Amino acid sequence: MIPESKNTAALGILMMLGAVACLAAMNMFVKLVGPDYSPFQAVFFRNGLAALMVIPLVLRVGGMAAFKTRRPGGHAIRSLTGVLGNASFFTAYALIPLSDGMSIAMAVPIFTALFAIPILGEKIGAHRWAAIFVGFIGVVIALKPTGDFQIGSLFALSGTIFWALTLVLIRSLSTTESPYTIVFYYMISGFVISLFILPWVWVTPTPEALVFYLGAGVVGGFGQIFMTYAMKLAPASVVTPFEYTAICWALAFDLVIWEVLPSSATLTGGGVVILTGLYIWRRETRTGR
Repeated sequence: MIPESKNTAALGILMMLGAVACLAAMNMFVKLVGPDYSPFQAVFFRNGLAALMVIPLVLRVGGMAAFKTRRPGGHAIRSLTGVLGNASFFTAYALIPLSDGMSIAMAVPIFTALFAIPILGEKIGAHRWAAIFVGFIGVVIALKPTGDFQIGSLFALSGTIFWALTLVLIRSLSTTESPYTIVFYYMISGFVISLFILPWVWVTPTPEALVFYLGAGVVGGFGQIFMTYAMKLAPASVVTPFEYTAICWALAFDLVIWEVLPSSATLTGGGVVILTGLYIWRRETRTGR
């Protein structure tokens, strides 16, 4: 009989795979909406519907303690970087193939390791500096500086930077705040920020676009729930590598829906970035971070 710990880890991995699939589907729905709408409308629907799904779960699991915080300013900054990261990614995916944007987004662990130095005061050795340098080379290749470069690639890079900052801020908040408090205030603050921006960018969506927006919000909410349970059921060191399956979903959506094949630069740069990210993850796991 398999020990309970292995069952729990396996379930955590399945939850992470489900989370990645849902978040990839969210990006697919946003791309189907197209570039004629502001990315902040997608952020509004994504955060609003996800909040309706996630906040009751957070309150049920975390209780009233989820309301308590000693760092409201930290939550506000984390929420702002999260919203800007989502808006950047949504803009990118509306303009370029999902696989192109996802290849650049896979560099989040690389930028996270870099930003952790000034923000968290972490010290890294020569091995990780070398990995960061190689990772940047992969990003440059994925950006295709000598090929058919598109502005959407810059938005993907911007989203990657904002999301890496978000993860570093979450690490900082987690020293005094519970995970439930962090999730709760992100959902609330993210929704409020997007709601404040909405009057300046709102374009009434067509019925078809509205269906896509609702789909993005629902699967985004499920992705957040699955991600939360994945981290609860298994150590981050076990489930984190499975985030890279997002590139498989991006390739599949591009091929099936838009009949687009990735370029050699996308595959090469994405491969370098993923291998570098896995190396950094392995080093952090071995050093107990």
